[in-house]
Amino acid sequence: MAGGRRAVFLDRDDTLCKDVPYCSRPEDLNLLPGAGDAVRKLNEAGFCIVVVTNQSGIARGYLTEHDLALIHEKMRRDLAAHGARVDGIYHCPHHPDEGCDCRKPKPTMVLRAAKDLGIDLKRSYMVGDRLHDVQMGKAAGTRTVLVGPPEPKEEFKEASCLADGVSPDLAAAVEWILLRERK
Repeated sequence: MAGGRRAVFLDRDDTLCKDVPYCSRPEDLNLLPGAGDAVRKLNEAGFCIVVVTNQSGIARGYLTEHDLALIHEKMRRDLAAHGARVDGIYHCPHHPDEGCDCRKPKPTMVLRAAKDLGIDLKRSYMVGDRLHDVQMGKAAGTRTVLVGPPEPKEEFKEASCLADGVSPDLAAAVEWILLRERK
């Protein structure tokens, strides 16, 4: 939506929160160090914040939609403790083999959020730790930032070549975004 709001789309696991494989309980979800303050800085700069996450644990039977809602309520409370908030959370509950429309790297979650929240994708960013996050952002028309320590894995090398920026963590990615926006 041209002329809409600027947004930062955030991957959840290993970008915003510590990755717990198939996290199924609220008490197992924890923000990464500095993530709450980083999101607050984006809020203060006027960005809409949207979490986009693949959650195949639902299809695999590790958790239910209700469990995921409780996990995301805890994430919202943890962010609020830092004076931060997210404006939307979109997830894909499908198994990777289902061939759904919404699983990353397909841009469906980002496109749906843009429509629902009046977001201008050309003025927005996707931040994540995996190649499929960068591919999703590119397919949706956002700028992209890859986070995480440089790894020798081929996927990280490919993602870092495709991304607009590479940062060691979310806090550094936010500083990169805010610096770019001031230019």
